[in-house]
Amino acid sequence: MESLNSLMDGFGTALTPVNLLWAAVGVLLGTAIGVLPGIGPAMAVALLLPVTYGLEPTGAFIMFAGIYYGAMFGGSTTSILLNTPGESAAVVAAMEGHPMAKAGRGAQALAAAAIGHFTGGMIGTMLLVVLAPTVASLAVDIGAPDYFALMVLAFIAVTSVLGSSRIRGVASLLIGLTLGLVGLDQLTGQQRLTFGSLQLADGIDVVIVAVGLFAIGEALWVAAHLRRTAGRPVPVGRPWLGREDLRRTWKPWLRGPFLGFPFGAIPAGGAEIPTFLSYVTEKRLSKHGDQFGKGAIEGVAGPESAASASAAGTLVSMLTLGLPTTAVAAVMLAAFQQYGIQPGPLLFEREPELVWGLIASLFVGMVLLLALNLPLAPVWAKLLRIPRPYLYAGILFFAAVGAYAVGGEALDLVVLLVVGLLGLGMRRYGLPVLPAVIGVILGPAAEQQLRRALQISDGSVTGLVNTPFSVTVYAVVLLLLLWPLLRKAVTRRRTAA
Repeated sequence: MESLNSLMDGFGTALTPVNLLWAAVGVLLGTAIGVLPGIGPAMAVALLLPVTYGLEPTGAFIMFAGIYYGAMFGGSTTSILLNTPGESAAVVAAMEGHPMAKAGRGAQALAAAAIGHFTGGMIGTMLLVVLAPTVASLAVDIGAPDYFALMVLAFIAVTSVLGSSRIRGVASLLIGLTLGLVGLDQLTGQQRLTFGSLQLADGIDVVIVAVGLFAIGEALWVAAHLRRTAGRPVPVGRPWLGREDLRRTWKPWLRGPFLGFPFGAIPAGGAEIPTFLSYVTEKRLSKHGDQFGKGAIEGVAGPESAASASAAGTLVSMLTLGLPTTAVAAVMLAAFQQYGIQPGPLLFEREPELVWGLIASLFVGMVLLLALNLPLAPVWAKLLRIPRPYLYAGILFFAAVGAYAVGGEALDLVVLLVVGLLGLGMRRYGLPVLPAVIGVILGPAAEQQLRRALQISDGSVTGLVNTPFSVTVYAVVLLLLLWPLLRKAVTRRRTAA
């Protein structure tokens, strides 16, 4: 009850004309910058950090919240239309969103994503209001074995569900894990796969790998085939969701937040694992499983809702523990410190107006985002009317700009091209791209948690299964691995009967 009273006070702060203006400016700027491939919410917030220096803290953070959600939706827009994820959380949107766009259903995919963001954000923010203190206390108890188990679950789920065969899924995952090894060993400082290059000592950025495998790989694949088949502009289709679309999307919209929010709230969580798990869940539960990979709208609705709820979840650990779980939260933490405010358990007591104003502004930002982007969906979809040679030339240009913006190194462009050629090869031999991106994102973190768990247990393997949580997760992993065999056995028995 006390939380609700504080939230009402927060709405009093967020709904003042000046703060409404900052929320609208944040959503607009976030969407505009998020549409550029390779930039993503973290870089959008970092780029616009100097703009807010002259503002008072509450207005600045309300604007940041708008930028955060706007940039997340902007990243999904390029992911769906151009197969070029703006950031890692938007990678899954490309899996079903881009085939939909190519089939002339780009506007529907964008509408499903926009409503998914709205639903996920609303449910996630409500959970933030109600559960912030409880989730924070539970999150502190999750240790290295539990994190490692969750990452193994993400690896197994993604390789067993995607692609035409498990072997190809595992091969793709191993490619990603190998790319994730490049750089300095975090514990010993030993160089790995850097070939003596100092620039590679920091590793290969996830954005470069995602943009290379998706955008460059796709552009080269299309270029290789355009010689044989003339490129035709993609139809845009009708700009609204039909009754059948709504019937297929309302459950994924509601399921997504309950995967996204807990992962956002735990340290080292983020939006990557829940978006992949949401995709896997929707594929398993859907009556249209055969459409996955060809443009199933559930594969856009669920993961986008999960990503948005995860964004609300990241604010739980950032505000209550002072722990940034994502790059955006880290930039926002720096902004708090710039104003002389230290997030942590005492923040709700010391700065209630700021905190509850920020949380209330998330609700306002969601409504603004939906009001802005639903009418704009057909406009964005018209990007696909551009003839394909020009469209893909533009994609190559923006992909190169995005990759260069990440580190400002010329070598990044060479790495982008090499990864793009790798993406072309993977498409040629039928390897799914997504497990490779998962390997790059989660590989280094999984390695770190594995070594940490083994250090705690003095090298004993039992240290990986010494908590009820990790044992439960490994049981789910085992079930995922055995499920196809069990299903075959049951089918055989039924046929024999």
